[in-house]
Amino acid sequence: MQDLDRRYRDWRGVEVHVVGYDREKRQVIFRRAGYPHDCMQPVERFREKFRRVDA
Repeated sequence: MQDLDRRYRDWRGVEVHVVGYDREKRQVIFRRAGYPHDCMQPVERFREKFRRVDA
């Protein structure tokens, strides 16, 4: 897994923290505030539904 530290917004406008990318499984790993587990999305779906937050 490639470690990342990026901020994105989902299709509802909720900010998420992207912490990694699993190249083998082609999945983006991210965390939602207040949720105790990591979330995963296939990279294609993530690109459709999330937009990077400019620093």
